Amino acid sequence: MLLVSSGTQPRHAVEPDAGAQDRVAGGVWIDLCEASDAERALVERATGLRVPAREELSEIENSSRLSAHAGVLTLSMPTVTRARGHSTISPLGFVLSRERLLTVRYNEMPVFDSFAEEFPEGDRPRTAVAAFVGLLEAIGDHLADLLEHVAGELETISRRVFTPRGSDRKGRAREDALLQETLQSIGRAADLVSHIRDSLLGVGRIAGYVYEAASDWTPAELRSRFTTLRQDIASLNDYDAQMTNKAQFLLDATLGLINIQQNNGIRVLTVVSVVGVPPTLVASIYGMNFKDMPELNWSFGYYYGLTVILLSAVLPLLWFRRRGWL
Repeated sequence: MLLVSSGTQPRHAVEPDAGAQDRVAGGVWIDLCEASDAERALVERATGLRVPAREELSEIENSSRLSAHAGVLTLSMPTVTRARGHSTISPLGFVLSRERLLTVRYNEMPVFDSFAEEFPEGDRPRTAVAAFVGLLEAIGDHLADLLEHVAGELETISRRVFTPRGSDRKGRAREDALLQETLQSIGRAADLVSHIRDSLLGVGRIAGYVYEAASDWTPAELRSRFTTLRQDIASLNDYDAQMTNKAQFLLDATLGLINIQQNNGIRVLTVVSVVGVPPTLVASIYGMNFKDMPELNWSFGYYYGLTVILLSAVLPLLWFRRRGWL
């Protein structure tokens, strides 16, 4: 999809037809979302700017993500989106010059749509660098909203983990299922926090790089917005680190509760095995086929043996219960 917005006109879709090149050439912000080869070629002919491929935007080296050539800045960063409770990350590219901004992305991003509704702002024409700063600010706000959502999820998980539950059989069964669900929730939250951190790192690097590389054609009011954006990203990085630590704490707490449950199960099995040893010993003794065994001639010997077996099982149980093991 090829979307074009001039400095005074809203964003609109452009089909690669006969008059498309002129419409694209007049655009200040050109947005390529999962664009076809024909749309990419049209943009390159109309603007003279090279549209980077997805493989280039996915590079992780800093020199590959931030570069400048002949007054044109080519920038890339990972972006995070969330759908159906799961987060995904994909590359986002910017090609910025004095005249226009190209954005290259490979999935739908609601933050782009919400920003496009504000571009242009009334009768005031917007420049390429103004569109670029506005997009970075919108992405920063979106990441802040995601962090707030993660904070709420982790708070819910925290109450779930540390809320006392019943010790009866049904309560233990519910707790097993709850702990498994909690582990999955923590994993999804930690995955999202990690993706947000990657995006924040990309926004921070891009803002600092453009602030220096485009200083001669960036107005003073936009430079101050770059400074504010970098400060916001730094504070969000600190908050992201706090969410990472909290997710790790909840993961450790959940695994600790699971270990306690496993130890309780092993303890019960140990008690059962220990309680079964004395009756087995008594039965083994009186099951020996020696000729001279006084108990064989007792009229109450059978009942005596059963009593001894019963006592040898009950007494250890009472002892374990007194020690608090049951």
